[in-house]
Amino acid sequence: MLMAGTILAGLPVAASAQGAPEGPEIAPPPATGAAQAAVPAAPTVAQQGEIVETIAVTGAQRLEAQTILSYIRLRPGEEWNQVVGDQVLKDLYATELFVSADVRFEDGNVLITVVENPVINRIILEGNDRIKNDKIVPEIRLAPRQIFTRSKVRADVARIIELYKRQGRFAATVEPQMVQLAQNRVDVIFEIDEGPKSKVQQINIIGNEAFSDGDLRGEMITKEARLLSFLSSNTSYDPDRLAFDQQKLRQFYLTQGYADFRVVSAVAELTPDQRDFIITYVVEEGERYKFGDVKVESELRDFDSASMSGRLPMQSGDWYDAEAVENTVEQLTDLAGTFGYAFADVAPQFNRSRENLTMDVTFVLREAPRVYVERIDVNGNTLTQDKVVRREFRVAEGDAFNSLQVQRSAARINSLGYFQENFEINQVEGSAPDRIILEANVEEQATGELQLSAGFSSLESFILQGSIRQRNFRGRGQTVGLSLNYSRFSRSAQVSFSEPYVFDRNISAGADIYRKDYSNFGFNRNNNSTFEQSTTGFSLRAGVPLSEYASLVGSYTLNHDDVTIDENRYFSDFDGDGIDSCEPLLAGRFLCDAIGARTSSILGLTFSVDSTDSRLRPTRGRSLSLTTEYAGLGGSVNYLRVRGKAAQYYPLPAGFILALTAEGGAIRSFEDRGIPGTDDVRLTDRFFLGEPQIRGFDIRGVGPRVIRRPIRVDADGVPQVITEDDQIQDDAIGGTAYYLGRAEIEIPLGTGARELGLRPSLFLDVGGLFNITDPILLQNPFGNEFFNPLRDANGSPIYLNPGANPDVSTDDTIVAIPVGDPIPDGFVAQGNIIPAFEEVFLGDSASPRISVGIGVNWNSPFGPFRIDLAHVLKKQEGDDTKLFSFNVGTQF
Repeated sequence: MLMAGTILAGLPVAASAQGAPEGPEIAPPPATGAAQAAVPAAPTVAQQGEIVETIAVTGAQRLEAQTILSYIRLRPGEEWNQVVGDQVLKDLYATELFVSADVRFEDGNVLITVVENPVINRIILEGNDRIKNDKIVPEIRLAPRQIFTRSKVRADVARIIELYKRQGRFAATVEPQMVQLAQNRVDVIFEIDEGPKSKVQQINIIGNEAFSDGDLRGEMITKEARLLSFLSSNTSYDPDRLAFDQQKLRQFYLTQGYADFRVVSAVAELTPDQRDFIITYVVEEGERYKFGDVKVESELRDFDSASMSGRLPMQSGDWYDAEAVENTVEQLTDLAGTFGYAFADVAPQFNRSRENLTMDVTFVLREAPRVYVERIDVNGNTLTQDKVVRREFRVAEGDAFNSLQVQRSAARINSLGYFQENFEINQVEGSAPDRIILEANVEEQATGELQLSAGFSSLESFILQGSIRQRNFRGRGQTVGLSLNYSRFSRSAQVSFSEPYVFDRNISAGADIYRKDYSNFGFNRNNNSTFEQSTTGFSLRAGVPLSEYASLVGSYTLNHDDVTIDENRYFSDFDGDGIDSCEPLLAGRFLCDAIGARTSSILGLTFSVDSTDSRLRPTRGRSLSLTTEYAGLGGSVNYLRVRGKAAQYYPLPAGFILALTAEGGAIRSFEDRGIPGTDDVRLTDRFFLGEPQIRGFDIRGVGPRVIRRPIRVDADGVPQVITEDDQIQDDAIGGTAYYLGRAEIEIPLGTGARELGLRPSLFLDVGGLFNITDPILLQNPFGNEFFNPLRDANGSPIYLNPGANPDVSTDDTIVAIPVGDPIPDGFVAQGNIIPAFEEVFLGDSASPRISVGIGVNWNSPFGPFRIDLAHVLKKQEGDDTKLFSFNVGTQF
């Protein structure tokens, strides 16, 4: 008798993301060796009641015969019949080790012929571009050197399809293929057609009357696919997001008083082309309720029920708001925590009146023991020392628990910037009901910063800066840094060190040593450098806290400044005394006055208040600082400088963050330099304004400046001002007062963009720099007498050489040209020809400069990246504008 079986012939394996089987089936490999010869031409029929004497196995290649016999229940000596033969085949196929098997019975002998499943040589993925191998391979259960089975292939296909569904690609298909190799081995190939990402084409809502479809869609996370929605990942279909949107709808209605609202059904259907989805919600709004009797019942002895009931944010007659109830529960819990009740249980109890459409709410504060801090544990810190974390706690072991102090401790640890964002302190029950353990489970992050920044300017070309800083040096919380700056207009180097806790006391200290070389090369449109400024110095500082949020920092700074100009170009023996000196007609009065070396000995004091939730990325709170600096304790300058800055941060709905900042400063000199047209505040001590303080303007691009324009005399003897940029000299000379204002809104993005670390923002910058003496106001450019120079139609003086023109009356070097007389092309001075020029003083105005723009922060794989694109709405004549800037860095 012959009984044969095949391996589920005709069962397809290929599948698609919609779940419908498709594609060709995997053909079983041909039988080889003894298995081929074992198939008889025709079966024979055994007589009922015959006894099995022997059982033999043929066709096996890797498996031992005894192993195969152990898989079946039949044993010699048992009676043979049709049912027994069928059971043998079932036992063999249940192992999933065989392609085919048959059983033959003759004269008491049972012959089992098998063809083994092949061994997998390798697994190959083809066509997967959106999801890489490292994401798919862990989902595949088949592996090289395992036995090939169709059930495992089908299961792996289903897992790959599910992986693509989670990515929103419901049109994806997977077709497995098998390549036969020698020695009964196969390669398994999964051919993947990823298809397009399935979008939500339409969202329908049925049953809503109080609110429009648009209002309700705005409450959902899932959005309809539109032309400009490619930046959002919320347009793709996600079953989990569908369930979350149902909760969002319910939350929205509960905040509007619809306590009986429910989502009857939510159905997602594929479009006819099987690519996108149409989602249909059926809702039942119910009646709208108002608050009825609202009160607090306290079982805690420190709280008076009647007094707390009168302070509740909701009143009887207000529309019912479930969110207000949740917020009240949270506030009452926090309030109990401030009194030491860490495990206070606030349970709202509801009594609904369907007749009156009112909702009575009773907030019950259940009895709980006052809790004390048993222990503070710091876990996960491999580099940072325990004391660096512990000293930021505002509660100590043995203290009464205080939830506000615990929250403040978490904010201070967050502000260190050493650990993961949104760090929280876990509260764990202690050894007794009145004991609590505070756990700081930290995840250390890179605190070293290697930063490179670059900017582009039409005047400067590229500006490069680099700095290296370690904010947690040796895990002690110390900061050490080295910064270098190089551009066509400046070079600087600085070494800094800060210790936040000197000798483990709450006293901070720090020191900086620096050298800064500045040239106004970039601000001369003829690309000529008019002066260079070198500053060498050091600064020492120490600070003490005045309260939890306020601190006082004192500092001492010693600077040596040296301002020089090119003597070959700007020095001359114009007065004939045989000594070369700075020539105002060549360099300008303000530069001739600024040259020389001087020493500044500066004593500073800063008062600051900071209640923000994070010093690195604040989202709420405010900060305020006021700095006063006095120079005059030795040195060669004497002035008082005051600066102030304030910032306020507001968390807005939907994840937006609004930041408002204001800043201003002024300086007053106690020196009387006694030179008309010369400001008592020296050039090196003034304020300068531009990038990065106010975006949209170049470095030192805002405020007072002196511009020289060459004059060419035409054939009629009429002076003509040359306006070409490459002929104009533009020198920023700073101001003695400034102000700044900024409003910036950080825009939340979708999940995909947020995972990439993108944080765009819109900004508005306002600022002004002003209050400086006109350096060219009615002053003899030679410095010895006053005179009335020729002026143009705008009142700007025109400086000319008296030369040898007999029509020009001269008194040594004093220019006096009668109005209307012919004007010579230039004048001769010690053999050098100095062309005529017009000198204009611009920008000394308190009128605000205004710019708007968009900026993007990106935590890229190679470091933080920032780009700003700004448009100037309002400026003053002479201001230098700038379109964009960017910087990039990395961390270690």
